[in-house]
Amino acid sequence: MAGPDGWKPKILGIVCNWCSYAGADLAGSARAQYPPDIRIVRLMCTGRLDPLFIMKAFMDGADGVLVSGCHFGDCHYLEGNYKSAKRMFLLKSVLKDLGFDDKRLRMTFVSASEGAKWAKVVGDVVKTINDLGPSPIKALSK
Repeated sequence: MAGPDGWKPKILGIVCNWCSYAGADLAGSARAQYPPDIRIVRLMCTGRLDPLFIMKAFMDGADGVLVSGCHFGDCHYLEGNYKSAKRMFLLKSVLKDLGFDDKRLRMTFVSASEGAKWAKVVGDVVKTINDLGPSPIKALSK
């Protein structure tokens, strides 16, 4: 949804192959309505996600990043979602220390059977980013 000045949020979704990507696919198959403001990158496991990739996304102009993986206890790689959750917690702390609103980074857990939940999560993330407005990093680069 574009704002009054024509701004549309750029949101990166980094999702695990086994659960969240399948949940997003189910949402599409079920024709669940959610905003199209998210671009998805699929990883085999969120445990493989280096926090520097998220920082790079913000530096390259992302207004928000959503990381979504398997529910705790359901990771196909046993503990990848635990590792990722710890990293996201620490990264949010770093973002706060840098003066960046940590609400621009969200981690969720969506299983393959939760297409409706995926649509709700994306809608909520898009609303949050719309409320926050464009990334402050964009303003610095102008």
